Amino acid sequence: MPSGSGLYGFAVHFGKYALTVARTDDPRRHLPGVDSILSHPDLQKQITGMSPEFVAAVVRDLLSEMRQHIQDGEGVPSVDATIRETVKRVAALRQRSLRRVINATGVILHTGLGRAPMSSEIARDVIDAVGYCSLEFDLENGERGNRQTHVRDLLCRLTGAESALVVNNNAAAVFQTLNVLAYKREAIVSRGQLIEIGGSFRLPDIMARSGVKLVEVGTTNRTRLEDYAQAISPKTALLLNAHASNYRIVGFTESVAIAALAELGKKHEIPVIDDIGNGLLWDWTSFGLPAEPNARESLQAGADLVLMSGDKALGGSQAGIILGKDKWIARLEKSPLARVLRCDKLTLAALAASLRLYLDRARVAEKVPVWQMLTVDRATLQERATRVRDKLAPLANWTILEIRDSESETGSGTLPAVMLPSVAVCAVPRGLTAGVWASKLRDAEIPVIGIVRQNTFWMDMRTISDSDEHDLVRMIESVLKRG
Repeated sequence: MPSGSGLYGFAVHFGKYALTVARTDDPRRHLPGVDSILSHPDLQKQITGMSPEFVAAVVRDLLSEMRQHIQDGEGVPSVDATIRETVKRVAALRQRSLRRVINATGVILHTGLGRAPMSSEIARDVIDAVGYCSLEFDLENGERGNRQTHVRDLLCRLTGAESALVVNNNAAAVFQTLNVLAYKREAIVSRGQLIEIGGSFRLPDIMARSGVKLVEVGTTNRTRLEDYAQAISPKTALLLNAHASNYRIVGFTESVAIAALAELGKKHEIPVIDDIGNGLLWDWTSFGLPAEPNARESLQAGADLVLMSGDKALGGSQAGIILGKDKWIARLEKSPLARVLRCDKLTLAALAASLRLYLDRARVAEKVPVWQMLTVDRATLQERATRVRDKLAPLANWTILEIRDSESETGSGTLPAVMLPSVAVCAVPRGLTAGVWASKLRDAEIPVIGIVRQNTFWMDMRTISDSDEHDLVRMIESVLKRG
């Protein structure tokens, strides 16, 4: 007699032994076997050039999920549905997930979309570095070289720094600087600069991980030079100035200029570190852009080290750039962290190529895509929007197809709270909601990423390059034809 039963079977006990007997009506038994799925013609077409064990693992994972769904009360999927899902999953393994997209959001340095778009000139240098290259080899004397030489001289000439060191991102630059120069000692920073950057990474947490004791001075909105001076003690290792890159405090405020902080540091023989973050090499107000902290001015003001990103206003690859006095850079370079946080050859190739674009200062706005987007005039944006709208008009019956004034932003903590007047094409085909239309465009061969706002789909022309314009219309046309 059965001594216990479950949903899909029962157990028969013989003394201390038990035998589990499956019921024949267990719906999980209707799922196809691994071998039958692997031999299906539709799947066979997808797995050419793939090792069988990878495909079998995908099938086993899928069947395991389906068994669990059935046990949770869901129905048994048909064999065709099981094959279709298997084919979909196998195809996803073969597809590139890091794909080109068309950025129609109006956010120039969009972190989710890879931040700074790079010039095609940079791509050629990166391709050359894919194979063997002179990363750490001195071609002149045939001896071991230093990978930093590919960017150091360029950085120094462009900013006036004595020396430079490049690591893999700016958070790494902050961490290494704090750890090497202030480990088990104190770093003084204004309360108004205890920033949190993307991904919930907070400056106080980075400081704690680096082994440095944080000493806060001033208040959130007002910090004076005497606040720093009064906090200095024999345990003080450095003074840190962190640019409030992703927010602005306005109204009743006061902060300390980097020149004054540098003078205080010099008086007490304490290095002053200026984390500007934004990647701006020098002043760009002559291009009609709002003033932002920049490396050249900070170094001229007396900062011992300036830290910034390579993939923001600079328009290059992700990197943390440390600029400043040779004696401090030498200490950072001798640290084991220099090896832990160093950049690879592709990053350095892209960064070096980006820096060379700045040697012709008068043409930076032509050559660097980020600067092109920041400085493009409204008339050009209006012309681009008109061309796009006119090309789209005959392709569908549109509920909305019109040009509207818009606002762009730099993004990634550069020029926070500064909105850039722009122009957008708003478009939604008849019979679709803006959300559904946005979803369809994300599924295009080249995904189109825009903004759903006010029950319409906005495509901001500031982040649509000349080379994107044709592909934008082509992708919209292909999605419309697909239905």
